[in-house]
Amino acid sequence: ARKNKTKVAKQDFLDAMDRIIGGMEKKSKIISPIEKKTIAYHEAGHATVSWMLQYASPLVKVTIVPRGKSLGAAWYLPEERQLTTTEQLLDEMCAALGGRASEEIFFGKISTGALSDLEKITKQAYAMISIYGMSEKIGNISYYDSSGQNNGFTKPYSEERAKIMDEEVTKLVEEQYERAKQIIIKNKDKTEKLATSLLENEVIFKADLVSIFGERKWKSYEEEKLNEMDKNASNKRKN
Repeated sequence: ARKNKTKVAKQDFLDAMDRIIGGMEKKSKIISPIEKKTIAYHEAGHATVSWMLQYASPLVKVTIVPRGKSLGAAWYLPEERQLTTTEQLLDEMCAALGGRASEEIFFGKISTGALSDLEKITKQAYAMISIYGMSEKIGNISYYDSSGQNNGFTKPYSEERAKIMDEEVTKLVEEQYERAKQIIIKNKDKTEKLATSLLENEVIFKADLVSIFGERKWKSYEEEKLNEMDKNASNKRKN
């Protein structure tokens, strides 16, 4: 109805998904050229780092058109997992820090645009250290209370242990931030090309990343299954 169309097409479903995930497009939102450039390089940083990491979620789409509260957004296809390894969590954390890393590398300064990324990885890092026992210093100990009897009034660990946990979290996050920066530095020309494409077109898809970076080295389980299904369907048509 909004587009005065008589039939529903594939693009309408894609637009509907974008609206549900990211909110309504706000093209009327006033964004300065400098801010728009920062957003483009921030999103290009996320895309670059995730493309270069084995366990980061495969990219589907990146846009710098404001949606909801976001000034830019990236759509990924997360792999459905029942268990998550340390390596998978670290790759996800590194990819989340790719946006801020890109800002620092290309502009020499950082912005508040990484707030949601920082919130996500800080919670993830504390969970790795205090819940999942993924720190050598803390060991195989979890302070997770599944019974809910603690109620948050008392900490089941000493102030000294809390200090070590804080140090481990900071170390974990900073290591992944440095890793993200190194990936972007190594692929600086390609990241810049990606950001330029975003500035020109406002949206890029997986095919655009393939044309810039080449095919991704790794495929998710879902992608492998889809390729297998396509191959089987193709063979049936030939027969």
